[in-house]
Amino acid sequence: MALKLAVVGSINIDQTVVADRIPNKGETLPGHSLKYIPGGKGANQAVAMSRLGGAVTMFGCVGDDENGKKMTDNLRANGVNTEFIRTVEGVPTGIAIITVGDNDNTIIVIAGANAAVDRSYVDSIKDELLKQDMVVLQHEIPLDTVHYIVELCHENHIPVVLNPAPAAEVPAEIIEKVTWLTPNEHEAALIFGTEKSTEELLKAYPEKLLITQGSRGVSVGLSSGEVLNVPVRPAKVVDTTGAGDTLNGAFCVRIAMGDSVSQALRYANTAASLSTEKFGAQNGMPTDRDVINALEKEGSR
Repeated sequence: MALKLAVVGSINIDQTVVADRIPNKGETLPGHSLKYIPGGKGANQAVAMSRLGGAVTMFGCVGDDENGKKMTDNLRANGVNTEFIRTVEGVPTGIAIITVGDNDNTIIVIAGANAAVDRSYVDSIKDELLKQDMVVLQHEIPLDTVHYIVELCHENHIPVVLNPAPAAEVPAEIIEKVTWLTPNEHEAALIFGTEKSTEELLKAYPEKLLITQGSRGVSVGLSSGEVLNVPVRPAKVVDTTGAGDTLNGAFCVRIAMGDSVSQALRYANTAASLSTEKFGAQNGMPTDRDVINALEKEGSR
């Protein structure tokens, strides 16, 4: 029987404009295209996990608008259980305004209905949440809710993966209670300060802290005291939006399936790389077969 994976997080629509590069402050540039694409870190990670073979339930809120219906339908079409998504009256569905250019992006997020993922919502779905085998969280819902869920899962011995993005402080007691913490290097600096090097941080939190470092790959401290760095798989980059969400989703699926940390990270890094070769956060996310084919191709070189 497949392990049950839950995401409690954001559901957005991404308004994505493509230009030759990201404009400087005060600068106007011509854009090449404008697209409306399913997004939100929570929804992205749920779709990534589902495409890679996970049995995923999405918990969160959308507005009572057309975008809310479209985003829920899209999750369902990607094999995600949407039974517990709440529609909030009089509030718009969350939106992310994204500029893509020169193999990079900038993102502004407007929370909308994501702000309604509060303690009362969690209490309303608590019975179902506590049936899950793993819970995955990010920072696009209220931080108070994130911490409340971590405490709840810790009390009930449910593993938690926290991707602390967008960057925000994470209290020491929350770090202690999550199973995995997956910041990028900028988020890690905000959480832990800059006094310790990345290597020192990873050794201080073995088998718990995983730090993504862009073009330098992803690193984790092992229980042996070593630091494992998995380099980036070369890709023909089209759009980096959602690459981090793909990595997080892939890592969760493989850890839940019993992979070692090194196996899970190699798989996740490959999945993230593949996701950058297509446009859009969710549109570019690979299937399990895509990742296995890429790993086999790498292994045969």
